[in-house]
Amino acid sequence: MSSSQDQSLINKVFSSDNTAGASPAVLQAMMDAGAGIQAPYGMDRHSEQVEQALADIFECPVSVFFVATGTAANALALSVYTPPWGAVLCHQESHINVDECGAPEFFTHGAKLVFVEGDDSKISPKVLATMAAPNTADAHSVQTSVVSVTQTTETGSIYSLNELSEIGRICKENGLKFHMDGARFANALVALDCSPAAMTWQAGVDVLSFGTTKNGTLAAEAIVLFDQTSAQEMIWRRKRSGHLVSKMRLISAQIGAYLKQDLWLDNARHANAMALRLDQGLRVIDGIDIQGDTRSNMFFCHMPSAMIKDLLAQGFYFYSDRWGKNIVRLVTNFSTREVDVDHFIAAAKALAEAG
Repeated sequence: MSSSQDQSLINKVFSSDNTAGASPAVLQAMMDAGAGIQAPYGMDRHSEQVEQALADIFECPVSVFFVATGTAANALALSVYTPPWGAVLCHQESHINVDECGAPEFFTHGAKLVFVEGDDSKISPKVLATMAAPNTADAHSVQTSVVSVTQTTETGSIYSLNELSEIGRICKENGLKFHMDGARFANALVALDCSPAAMTWQAGVDVLSFGTTKNGTLAAEAIVLFDQTSAQEMIWRRKRSGHLVSKMRLISAQIGAYLKQDLWLDNARHANAMALRLDQGLRVIDGIDIQGDTRSNMFFCHMPSAMIKDLLAQGFYFYSDRWGKNIVRLVTNFSTREVDVDHFIAAAKALAEAG
């Protein structure tokens, strides 16, 4: 194969983990599930098997509701715990605030997102403790109802188990529900090297938006209720919102294949490793300043304007400036190859050396 042909096969896209397709096993599972006749609306054997698989993985009984998008998972999860006059405590840089186009407010019929400060896009438990007390005696204020964290955060940081447990303790003491937006749940899990139970219900999490689309499925998310008292309400809310898919087996089958033989964990480990490879290769290049620790599949750095412009002109695709002037975000995924990463590093190095 010629060098020009090799060049044409290089993946230059580092803008998002949503740019990848799906793992072959997931696509095959969808095709298999599409054959034959099965009961609709989640009454099929695939959905039942995946619900049991998630109960096994989390080591506790759970109620599972499959949806096709993370936005639906987050908004529906929050809606069962937050009245229109309620407040969701979250970080200003949380996914539900910056990337959901007001869906949480829409699904809750007007609940307010109230920001809790903290470094690295994470809620500070110390600050949260000062804001979590119920204010039911004040009819002029929104009523705190839910705390929501993004794990992994939008800037690639990860809540430690101690941080999650402290937030969970504060929620319990103040009668608040605890929601975890886990769009990149697997990436955080393998980075912490802990059990799914330890990162969720054992830390006090009541409901998890279990994301899979960014890590190997085509379009499949799950709302996992550890607090099963809200399961009946979720049934109505999912249907009323238009997210009760008739051929649900095509969603649940994706998650079944995703969980089988630890595909989800292997995919996440690979994506995280590729981001770390970017970190190690770019941090030694003059003019590039690494921003924070690379723990998940997102890498941030500061680049000179000319380098950003030239890399984009070469066909690389990534986001810049959203997180600050000349701040670049590079995102890897389960299908990112070492050659793709090395090609980006080599291009950046060549530009730095050329001045």
